[in-house]
This record gives sequence, C-alpha cells and structure tokens, in this order.
Amino acid sequence: MEILALLTARGNNTLKDKNILKVNRLPVLSYPCKEAKKVKEIKNYFVSSEDKKILDIASKYGFKKILRPKKFARANSQHIDTLTHSITYLKKLKIKPDVILVLLGNAPIIKHDWIKKSINILKKDKAISSVVPVLKDNDHNPYRSKKIKNGYLNNFFNFKKKNVPSNRQQLPDSYFLAHNFWLIRTKSILKNDGEKPWSFLGKKVKPLLIQNSIDIHHKIDLEIAKKILKIL
Repeated sequence: MEILALLTARGNNTLKDKNILKVNRLPVLSYPCKEAKKVKEIKNYFVSSEDKKILDIASKYGFKKILRPKKFARANSQHIDTLTHSITYLKKLKIKPDVILVLLGNAPIIKHDWIKKSINILKKDKAISSVVPVLKDNDHNPYRSKKIKNGYLNNFFNFKKKNVPSNRQQLPDSYFLAHNFWLIRTKSILKNDGEKPWSFLGKKVKPLLIQNSIDIHHKIDLEIAKKILKIL
C-alpha cells in the first residue's frame, strides 16, 4: 500500500499567514510536517499551496512543492479541487499513491502515533475508504443547535414528534472531525461519493477518537494550541 503525505495550506486567509505563524517558536505547519516524517510507511511528501512562503517553509521539512492555481486558493474554494489538482500533478510525475495522508497546514495538534494507528486500521479492511480523527462533543450536539429566523432563535430540526432532553448527557453522542489530518484511499477522493460536506472521504469512514485538538483560525487559537501541545 503506497502512502503519500500531502500538506494543504493556502495563504489567502482571514487570519493573515495563519499557517506559518509561530507556536512555541515554530511555524504552525511544521507540526504536521514533522510528525508525518516520523511515519516510515509514508514514501513521498508534497505540499500544495499558492503561497510562496508556505511552499518554501514546507520544503525545508522535506515536502516537495505543488504550486496550486489561485482559483483553488480562494475563500470559497473546495478541498476536493485541491486534492484532484494534486493527484493530476502527481500522475504526471508517475506517482500514483494508493492512499493519501492529507495534512492540514493550520492544525498543529497531531501525533505520529495517530497516523500510524489510522494506517493500521485502513490496512486491516479494504472496505474502509478513509480514517479520520474525531472529537466527542455533546456540548455542541446538533440537537442543541439553533438558527436565526426573522430575528428569533429556531431549532434546526423538527422536534414536534420527538421528545428531546435539554441535558447533553441524555442526547445521542455526537462526534466532530478534528481536521488535523485525513487518511484517504485515492480512489475514494476521485469518486467523491461520500456523505457531504466531505464527500471525498468516501462511503466507509472510520473514526479515530482523540481527546484534544484545535485548528488555527484566530489569534487566541495559537495560545490554546500551546496549552494542548504541553499535555500531548
């Protein structure tokens, strides 16, 4: 099973340069780069970005550059476009991985052990399309979510025929993608027929339960990341 690591990071973000801001004196994207490099099963390392600074920094950690078209690096760009562009680029180099480890450039909370566990899960069952880390979070259970309609809060779901408890402990457990990495079979990316919004994960997605994670979207996230890294 040939595995390739692909770091994805764009420079066009609300928080300027969020992928290369420093956490404990290291750029955010260095954490996924360094942890992936510890996994012997991975044979190739690439980075996709439209930003020269990101490409240059990632290359210092041994990631070969894929210059992403700017049309795939906008605020409303979709990850599937980045992935398919990278797969097409790799094919021209005669590199055709069975599995792609997609690393997120703004996600410093990552352990190589999580990647190894995910690889072992994928190896044991050919029916699995992908393995992704998830966080259990009933505080933000979908049953508790609201939308604003005509200036008032309304439920997202129709509960007229269902009794929904207000206590989170009584709700069915809810899990959220941690978004530090996705381990995906390449054929599943190309089929892109899984559940939305991450349909490129395929139809058989296995969870890897982790306890803590944070994506960098705001300055405060940098401080949260420092605290989580201390307890990993």
